[in-house]
Formats: sequence, C-alpha cells, structure tokens
Amino acid sequence: MTRPWWVISKNMENFTWSLNTSSISKKAQQRLYFLQRLRKVHLPPPILTMFYRGTIESVLRSCITAWFGDCTVSERKTLQRIVKTIDKIIGVSLPSITDMYTTRCICKANSIVDDPTHTLFTLMPSGK
Repeated sequence: MTRPWWVISKNMENFTWSLNTSSISKKAQQRLYFLQRLRKVHLPPPILTMFYRGTIESVLRSCITAWFGDCTVSERKTLQRIVKTIDKIIGVSLPSITDMYTTRCICKANSIVDDPTHTLFTLMPSGK
C-alpha cells in the first residue's frame, strides 16, 4: 500500500542525520584505537597517516556530500574532535571535516560539469 504524499512529506520534515553521524563517529573512534596502538609501537608519521587515510578518513568521507550539509553544529564538532585527536596522535596537520566536505563537493561539481551525459548537466539558455 502506498502512503499519501502528505504522510511522506511529514516524515521528511522530521528527518535528521543524527543516527548516521553518530554511527560514523563510533566507527571512526573504534578505528582510532588501532591508530593509537600503532603509535605506541613507534611507527613513523607517514605510515600512521596512510593508516588514517585508509581506515578512518574513508569512514568520515563516506557519502559526506549527502549528509554533512544537514548536520547540526554539535555533530560537526564531534566529528572535528575526532580529526583533532588524530592530528595529535600522528603529529601531522590533517584537513578538517569541513575541508573534506568542501573538497568532495567541488570534485562532484567538476565531475558533473565535465560529463555532458550526466542528468544534472544542463547548459544555461545562453549556452554557457
């Protein structure tokens, strides 16, 4: 049975990304434990950075263009706190969560502009 449009739209008004954000922060914190263990065995910062990019940053960036724009300030602070902790563990400056979001949005926009067959690619009436 299909629901009427007003029921669906009412549910969409209450839609938040808090469950997704808390799940992502939990996954990142779980992987943070392993980064701390690697730091204790005195691995060099390039190796720790590679581990971070492969295990933790990939979790943080997962579909970030879909959910990060609707996160609350407290959710963004929680995610940024994880990145700052990793900064301290590795000893290397890493991009903030907002920088990750901006970079991914720019990459997505460039891929749309470069692909004329993309459904979101439309020229302006002037042809530009």
